[in-house]
Amino acid sequence: MTTDNSCMEITPAQFAQIEHCLPLQRGNVSLSNLDVLNAILYVAEHGCKWRGLPKRFGNWHTIYTRMNRWSKSGVLDRVFAELQQAQVVRIKIEAVSLDSTIVKVHPDGTGALKKKTVPSLSVNPEAGGPPRFIWLPRMLERP
Repeated sequence: MTTDNSCMEITPAQFAQIEHCLPLQRGNVSLSNLDVLNAILYVAEHGCKWRGLPKRFGNWHTIYTRMNRWSKSGVLDRVFAELQQAQVVRIKIEAVSLDSTIVKVHPDGTGALKKKTVPSLSVNPEAGGPPRFIWLPRMLERP
């Protein structure tokens, strides 16, 4: 990790310690595993959307796709466990979900008048979609 407190990035020397946890890159790939891992750490640290990644990391969709594949196959779990064991990065990532469309209150609890109405469809097309997640990186300790 760099000494700059504003950026949680892994150096090539630190990456060499955990490289064995990642799949081998084959063919003509546009982004190295180190670049993708640093982009994932950037999103975790800053809590930004994937589309909000700075251009220096490369195509956000490529990074997201690889991160998603690594997450489903357990690669990210192994990488973060190895990063913490090697004391390169000491964070705990938690996902918190809050979707106000599923929070229901009894009409008596809102102080509203009791009347029968037909529920209307939401104007917001995303309101009925999946819950949105907030990444909360937490520093466990400094290496």
